[in-house]
Amino acid sequence: MPRRSSSTGSPTTPRNRTPQPVRVHRRSFGDFVKAFLAFVALAVLLVGVPGALAMYLGWPVPSTWDPQAWLTNELSVGTFLHILTFFVWLAWAQFTACVIVEMKAALSGVGVPGRVPGAGPSQLLARQLVAALLLVGATAASLAPGLSQLGQSLEGNQRGTVAAAQQTPGGGLFAQQQEQAASAAAALAEQASHAETAAPSTAKDGDTKYYRIQPPEGRHHDSLWEIAERHLGDGRRYKEIYQLNKDRVQPDGSRLSEASLIRPGWIMEMPGDARGGDLVEMPDETPDVSPEVEQQIHDYAKTGDHAQGGDRAQGGGHERGSSGDTAQVSLPEQRPAAPGEQQHATPATESDSSSFGLPEALLTAPLLAAGLLGALGRRRRQALWQSALGSVGGRRGMEPPTPTGDAADAQDALLVGADPEGVRLLDRSLRGLAASLAEESRALPTVYAAWLSNGDLHLQLAQPAGKPPAPWQLGQDQTFWMLARADAERYEDTDTAAPYPGLVSLGTMDESRLLLNLESVPGIVSLAGREADRAAVFASVAAELATNGWSDRMTITLVGFGQDLTPLAPNRLRHLDGIDDLIETMEAETRQRRGALGAAGQDSVLTGRTGPAQHTRWAPHLVLLAAQPSAEDAVKLAELASDASRLGIGYLVGTETGDLPGAAWEMEITGEGKLLAPLLGLELEAQLLPTAQQQAVVELFVQADPDESPDGPTTTPPFLVDVSEQGRPAVYARLVGPYEIIGLDTPDGERSALQHEALALLLLHREGVHPRVLSSALWPRGVTEDVRDALLERLRAWLGTDPDGSPRLRTDSTGRLTLAKSVVSDLDVLRSLYHEATQGRGVGSRAVRGRLLTDALVLVRGPLLADRAEGRYRWLTHEIIDAQLPLLVADIGLALSAFHLEKDRAEKAIEALTAALNSAPADERLWHELLRATHATGDTARLQTLAADLITRSGARGLPPRTEALLDELLPTWRDGAVAAG
Repeated sequence: MPRRSSSTGSPTTPRNRTPQPVRVHRRSFGDFVKAFLAFVALAVLLVGVPGALAMYLGWPVPSTWDPQAWLTNELSVGTFLHILTFFVWLAWAQFTACVIVEMKAALSGVGVPGRVPGAGPSQLLARQLVAALLLVGATAASLAPGLSQLGQSLEGNQRGTVAAAQQTPGGGLFAQQQEQAASAAAALAEQASHAETAAPSTAKDGDTKYYRIQPPEGRHHDSLWEIAERHLGDGRRYKEIYQLNKDRVQPDGSRLSEASLIRPGWIMEMPGDARGGDLVEMPDETPDVSPEVEQQIHDYAKTGDHAQGGDRAQGGGHERGSSGDTAQVSLPEQRPAAPGEQQHATPATESDSSSFGLPEALLTAPLLAAGLLGALGRRRRQALWQSALGSVGGRRGMEPPTPTGDAADAQDALLVGADPEGVRLLDRSLRGLAASLAEESRALPTVYAAWLSNGDLHLQLAQPAGKPPAPWQLGQDQTFWMLARADAERYEDTDTAAPYPGLVSLGTMDESRLLLNLESVPGIVSLAGREADRAAVFASVAAELATNGWSDRMTITLVGFGQDLTPLAPNRLRHLDGIDDLIETMEAETRQRRGALGAAGQDSVLTGRTGPAQHTRWAPHLVLLAAQPSAEDAVKLAELASDASRLGIGYLVGTETGDLPGAAWEMEITGEGKLLAPLLGLELEAQLLPTAQQQAVVELFVQADPDESPDGPTTTPPFLVDVSEQGRPAVYARLVGPYEIIGLDTPDGERSALQHEALALLLLHREGVHPRVLSSALWPRGVTEDVRDALLERLRAWLGTDPDGSPRLRTDSTGRLTLAKSVVSDLDVLRSLYHEATQGRGVGSRAVRGRLLTDALVLVRGPLLADRAEGRYRWLTHEIIDAQLPLLVADIGLALSAFHLEKDRAEKAIEALTAALNSAPADERLWHELLRATHATGDTARLQTLAADLITRSGARGLPPRTEALLDELLPTWRDGAVAAG
């Protein structure tokens, strides 16, 4: 929409929220000329055309009715002429119907004209002619509400252009629509100007004043924010207007239920301190307005609080309003939380407002944090397995580097803020919905946005799509589908393509989190604001799209920013240097996708995702353009985006001026972190990823890749213990296998399990644990500060003190909780023994190396915390210890096997390898060494039995190629045995 400047309002007031007062438009000679020409055109089309047809071509109804004669007569030129005449008459009848419908709607003054079936262009032409004809008449004011939906009510407007009310520039027809709508707005403004001259220049506080919603002026639509800015001096006071008028019956019979959904012709009661010339007083003091408007205001006044004793209805459904085909986002109704139910879409935080030095941007972004944390864990596990191909002794990657500084704070913030359970439920819910619709042979509905509210998931549809499949329910109206959290938890994993991978978090509003579906927006989403603020929004969107857990495949193209973000997801993120490269790339892809959809017989990517090729096609392509495009490039982008939602392509474009052609949704980010879109009724607490946090997160991913670090990750354990006889610890915890603690009494009461879990977390993080990380791990749904502190005091008392009086649970200089060296776990000993055997004393002494490796393997009693209770220790899903421990055990087994084979003790080697396989059964290296050790015994039958066991374990996947090659070398006849076994 065009931006207007204003000298009022706060410095942070968005530029597109403060329009100038409505201009007074005097009827000019040109208006009368347009009206006359419209009258002539209507007369020619309604009277002249049928007269000419009747005179020269005849009536469409035949004089005789003999179908058999029609079928047997010879075809001639006259036959085709008669057929053509019939269709011309039919077109005239359709146009006449359009004129009648538009005339009735215009003269009634309220409502949206009805749709004449199949009459898109005809009805548009009729509307323009009727508007021009009645523009200078006495009914111009009452005509304006019907014109408010100009260009929005035709069925074909949603696809092929951008959103109906924000069409792409360059079309002459749209320019005419703008001109007609602007003229109608000026006509109504003239009537309002009479009220300005007749009304007193000042009003006493407490006087009841009313405002009549103005019709659209070009692409500018009236909004409560602008009304508040114009008449109350602050756009943020729009909520006062909304509360005064909520659920009151409007002149057209509908109600105000959403601050973003208002219609021209509606009447708004204003606060007593409202000022401005286009306000209207109480009916008994009404200035010179039409009797119809006066009666409407009088009737509306009867429904106010002053007329009903303040008993205003609080109910009422949420209506979409007459928004036509324009994309809109509405806040779903809030469902009161059930007793004991908590918000699951927010991070588990304490009641205190302090963040303990952790970055708030990551603490308050649970879905983004969960995605980043999951991707980081996968990257670290991948690095561990890749490094497993290195040498046995001192190989790279056994111990990933411990983050420090900003990277450590970022990691802690991810651990605290992440909501992996919320991501899991969101993913299962969406895939479950897609699977249910596929079973019913129903297409996926177009979803503009999703709201996570009170644990429930609300999907906002572009248009009604019928009753949703169970357990989904209809929400506040036909355009909302809602799934309660209790129902979502019943969903299981399903092999269905992700239906809405383009959903991305923008922020929160009224305790609800908004996810915008960039893929489905009918046009461009523009973002205005300062460059640094825009960059924080773009980085957050890019990072979440690259790592979210509710998508399968996608391409994210970054232009003008984000070159440093590619380590987050190299397979998804792509950086282009400039807009020229982007336009060239997207023009080619747009053509390719259109052709692919046509060849597949699909009308959109949504229908394609439910087909047999759902896992390999129809992946979205989301374009994030942070740089301001030139006017020429903006037009090209608008043209590309006009059909993008059907093709699975979305555009988020930054703009400095806030005025971008083809923008379906216009948003602005303020310096205070507010994401504003008043025309959509949105004022969000924006989800941001500022530069400092962005760099810290990227550093975590870079450190996780051994190839990116010049020195490679260290192989030294983060904590080494004294493995000599003199190094006995005061407290010894056995974590590898069943959980046992030696040196401490078992705590009494129900809090024992919580203290054991807290100690295990501290033992697995010798570098220290942030208090908020500890509390979020133990209480994923949140905990108060006093409960957390009470646990720490009990834990400190339980662990006791060292002989020198120092507590065994301490707090370091960064505020993190650490354990004294006298508190040791068997995992610490295991790491220390292996390190000492391969890089310490065992390097120079074979006897010492053998003893240390044997002692290490004896410590392995099973998987980590083998007997942990169900529902506890969920924080282990964020850790990589489940990947580190099997690799460590395998390395110990391989080293001990090599130690024995040096002296040809094959049986001892087999014994060591078999013990290691009990804890690392999937490690291919152990099986290879076991084959070699068994071959060294010379027992062919034993080797054949081992080969058969390997074949059985591999199942339908078959043996890995390197295992097959080794068997070909050691046992050439193994394939014959495999065929016989099969």
